[in-house]
Amino acid sequence: MATFIIEGGHQLKGSIQPQGAKNEALQILCAVLLTPETVTIHNIPDIIDVNKLISLLEKLGVKIEKIGSGSYTFKADEVNMKYLESAEFKEDGKGLRGSIMIVGPLLARFGKGYIPKPGGDKIGRRRLDTHFEGFINLGAKFRYNREEHFYGVEADRLKGAYMLLDEASVTGTANIVMAAVLAEGTTTIYNAACEPYLQQLCKMLNRMGAKISGVGSNMLIIEGVDNLKGTDHKMLPDMIEIGSWIGLAAMTKSELTIKNVSWDDLGQIPDVFRKLGITVERKGEDIYIPAHKDGYEIQSYIDGSILTVADAPWPGFTPDLLSIVLVIATQARGSVLVHQKMFESRLFFVDKLIDMGAKIILCDPHRATVIGHDFKSSLKATTMTSPDIRAGVSLLIAALSAKGTSTIHNIEQIDRGYERIDERLRAIGAKITRVS
Repeated sequence: MATFIIEGGHQLKGSIQPQGAKNEALQILCAVLLTPETVTIHNIPDIIDVNKLISLLEKLGVKIEKIGSGSYTFKADEVNMKYLESAEFKEDGKGLRGSIMIVGPLLARFGKGYIPKPGGDKIGRRRLDTHFEGFINLGAKFRYNREEHFYGVEADRLKGAYMLLDEASVTGTANIVMAAVLAEGTTTIYNAACEPYLQQLCKMLNRMGAKISGVGSNMLIIEGVDNLKGTDHKMLPDMIEIGSWIGLAAMTKSELTIKNVSWDDLGQIPDVFRKLGITVERKGEDIYIPAHKDGYEIQSYIDGSILTVADAPWPGFTPDLLSIVLVIATQARGSVLVHQKMFESRLFFVDKLIDMGAKIILCDPHRATVIGHDFKSSLKATTMTSPDIRAGVSLLIAALSAKGTSTIHNIEQIDRGYERIDERLRAIGAKITRVS
């Protein structure tokens, strides 16, 4: 188990390039299973979760070649379906939440898909019903081995159907879309997720020969085709990492430029940070954050009531950045209510911030009120353990702003979502060391 040693209280300066989007990568990589032709993907982040999925695809028989930094070719012309029934797959598939998205492509192309109950962040229940109800609507037979926690779906040929999803699940929508593109007839998915990363998947599938309309809306109409061809695809920058760097700049009173952020795909992210009092300037496709020497002040609503920042399906604010918002608020002027609606255990890391001197009231598993210090009292260095990717980065930002030396254990959780984060932070002046 590795650890970060962080000497906080230093201003940072310079520019930082966001990695490719983790959540897009997990969808796009699974889509290579839909064709026997070569698919070339660029801007793939070098992070644990993505590398695990690439390894899983390789064991499935996908021919993978690295052609440059973050660029790979994939050719799924000899998929080994027997691997799905092996003890090795039952172990490999458990370690990654994104592995669930191999099921849709395999079901569509080969008539069957299996998966052990996937792992991932410990942030409460993350049910899979939406995925499998979608496959059943397309005509698949579902089975579940309770003893081994092993799911399976099988079908001779999927048939298009109308479905109203019970929740706008991003991975659920992606999985159903990948199954429906090779189904017979027309599939309509209402209450579909419409995140930019899902839009990227649909655009890529259309370049491969799929017929998907309504991209960007919550109603997708898919006319099934017999086969798909290869394509080239470049992934978007990771919006969660972009939000993390905005928070880092504010908390450390640093002047930072975040390069090539694809502004049009950021949605509400810049405006939410502006409501927290942070200056977010657009310079072409870059974000410029000036040094907040006088701090930053949280806005109130027009009637004077306390600002609430809550998550919601796109185009609402992403739940992955609520932990960053919470940390930023600890040093703001004013107060904010953070309402985490979509996951039930994501706010439990606030006890570590309270230990550092933050004024936070955890109202219940979903809501926390933060009273900002306005930098009149700095957070105190401490020793802590990273519980999941997003909380881990939030604690890292808190440590970089705190006076003294902090220790963060279990940083493999951070490595699951952030590429070479310690190297990139050192390049802009952070005092951070990785030790085994």
